[in-house]
Amino acid sequence: MKQKIILMAVLGFLISLVYFFTSDFFKYSENTYASLELPETVDYNFHIKPILSDNCYTCHGPDANKRKAGLRLDLEETAFKELKESPGEYAFIAGNSKQSKAYWHMITEDPKEIMPPSDSKLSLNSYEKRLIEKWIEQGAKFQKHWAYLSPKKKKIPELQTSDLITSNWRQNEIDGFILKKLQEKNIEPSEKATKETLVRRISLDLTGLPPNLEDIKALLTLSSEEIIPKAIDRFLSSPAYGERMTQSWLDLARYADSHGYQDDSYRTMWPWRDWVIHAFNKNLPYDEFLTWQLAGDLLPNATKEQILATGFNRNHPITQEGGVIQEEYRTNYVLDRTNTLGKGILGLTLECARCHDHKYDAISQANYFEFFAFFNQVNEKGLQMDAVQAKNQKFFADPPFLTLTSEETEGILDFVNLKKGQEVNVMIMNDSAPKTTFIRNRGEYDQPTDSVVPNTPYIIYPFSEDLERNRLGLAKWVVSKDNPLTARVFVNRIWGMLFGRGLVETAEDFGVQGSLPTHPQLLDWLAADFMEHNWDIHHLLRKIMLSATYQQRSQMRPDLKKADPENRFLARAPRFRMSGEMIRDYILATSGLLNTELGGPSVKPYQPPGLWEETNAGENRGVLTKYVQDDGEDLYRRSLYTFWKRTLPPPSMTIFDAPTRDFCEVRRQKTNTPLQALALQNDIQVLEAARVLAQRTLQEKGGDDPNIVTNLFRRILIRSPRKEELLTLNDYYYDAVKLYENDLENAKKLTALGEYEQLNVNPAKTAALMLTTQIIYNLDETITKE
Repeated sequence: MKQKIILMAVLGFLISLVYFFTSDFFKYSENTYASLELPETVDYNFHIKPILSDNCYTCHGPDANKRKAGLRLDLEETAFKELKESPGEYAFIAGNSKQSKAYWHMITEDPKEIMPPSDSKLSLNSYEKRLIEKWIEQGAKFQKHWAYLSPKKKKIPELQTSDLITSNWRQNEIDGFILKKLQEKNIEPSEKATKETLVRRISLDLTGLPPNLEDIKALLTLSSEEIIPKAIDRFLSSPAYGERMTQSWLDLARYADSHGYQDDSYRTMWPWRDWVIHAFNKNLPYDEFLTWQLAGDLLPNATKEQILATGFNRNHPITQEGGVIQEEYRTNYVLDRTNTLGKGILGLTLECARCHDHKYDAISQANYFEFFAFFNQVNEKGLQMDAVQAKNQKFFADPPFLTLTSEETEGILDFVNLKKGQEVNVMIMNDSAPKTTFIRNRGEYDQPTDSVVPNTPYIIYPFSEDLERNRLGLAKWVVSKDNPLTARVFVNRIWGMLFGRGLVETAEDFGVQGSLPTHPQLLDWLAADFMEHNWDIHHLLRKIMLSATYQQRSQMRPDLKKADPENRFLARAPRFRMSGEMIRDYILATSGLLNTELGGPSVKPYQPPGLWEETNAGENRGVLTKYVQDDGEDLYRRSLYTFWKRTLPPPSMTIFDAPTRDFCEVRRQKTNTPLQALALQNDIQVLEAARVLAQRTLQEKGGDDPNIVTNLFRRILIRSPRKEELLTLNDYYYDAVKLYENDLENAKKLTALGEYEQLNVNPAKTAALMLTTQIIYNLDETITKE
């Protein structure tokens, strides 16, 4: 008991130390704030607005319902007006901080007058106060929010001559912006990564898979100058590229193979997923990619492919439960489409304006329902089902479907691998007669107030009178080169895909409360360049990957631990864990098990038994009551095709932070938990892959090959093992061989795992090499992109 008390006391002391050394108080004491050097020119967007947004907008921002004293500090025209409650006084007076009443309230020591109020638990530190004072003295210049300004290609920064940065490091325009920031911080960039690392990195980024033996053989013999462009072209032309890009799009599109809610029955939306793969593989320009998904059915002489693309906006959860209020759920579907457009495509938290004016961004509740009006014309009801499943259901409202037959898919829609005579119905968009849209009090479906017409927020950029007041007009507004958000948001998401974090970390929020870009001029340059090149995704990827910034080594240097521990200035390549889908696919690919068939219905690979039975709503919902595992080649298809049930997504994905796909998600969390390690050590798919790779290696190389572990290591990680790694793995392997030679019964049990055929090789050596393979699969380097 005494030891336990001592242990708890020590643990408490250690926790206190951790808190002390990581708390804001320690890192940013008032002495630190007082000594921080102010920028030469104080910028409203990057220095002042974040302070006002965090501390003042709750009471003096866009939301009229919460605004106090009628004072609004987020707009220039109101921030400089005479105060209603204090005639002759002004919140801000350009060039005169002493007479600026808002500033006086920020610095006063009177607890009754200080702003923010003491009970708000908010306060400004001395650095923030000095920033605001200097901004006022420099003229208190307001600016439109940075994300609402059209991206422009500013001049590539000129670099100072320095021993730190050599002229031959820079490869293209991107590096100019990165080097400029590094130079300001007195940080050196890193040297180029090895050929093996770059081939693996490019393959993972463009295909989601490791390079195969043919890729390695073809690329590693090239010169340093040739290898990067050749690798990029090789992997961009692979069908796996479309699958890789589609995997990222499915979270945003909230794709699933079930309807959601409690009953969560089956739906047929996989033909839409096949279209997305096809669109990426043929490099459909991003503006067309969005237009077809938002309004393909409204295009003149719309093709079936363009109509199929609109399934994007039918991917949301849909109820099939009798007794629901039809209008309530129909309204929820329209809300979902509105929020998805905001979060996924425009990078805005539109949903915050559903119940009241947005508290931080200048988007009113009326603006929200004007957006809502574009999607409020769809011919649907609240209770809906897949047409096939609905035939025997009492409650069925016929939503718009696109019927696809096997004859059609052999011709104009050949990207949708249907069986002869098969027919499927895919939900698509189809507008009915115009509906009147109302603002809803507190966002409630049954509390309409004033009517509105389809429109977009003026704060972003005006909706032209020449545009149709329907989804097609909205799509044209979204992809117009005058729209300051669409290209920026997509470029940022691609950057985040390659670097693990966008130039704007909050990829879902480019608004006032979102993160500021670490390299704003680079983000603007890339967005403008993307549009100049006709929204060409291949061009964007090549531009980034051909930069020296992308090609750097990822190793952490001692000087960076202090200068840039989070790698925000990109003095090295990032290093981050792959998604659950990529980890599973990596293991299947390196073992030789991966089924590379393109497209088709979703499949059901290994899953712990009984999970669906524990969570289903009853025995009357047919195919989703029990999980019936597939067999044969379907067990080894890419994770992109794994059946996705909303109420219980694939556990091997959720353990690695996959969302449920109930709502649009554009940025997955990255966590490290014991469950992830346990999954990699015990998942039947991992163990089977290790067994198959071990058996094939023994069969190809022979059980007495002294390089057998080296060959195995290279197959998984591309590179050769270092001396100490090889010694450790060889010792482990040969010790395990001896162990299993004396315990053949357990060796045979271990090597019997999985449904894939057994190869006729020594069971003791198979078991030993299987466990050695599993160790390599569990290495941090294996599941990490670096």
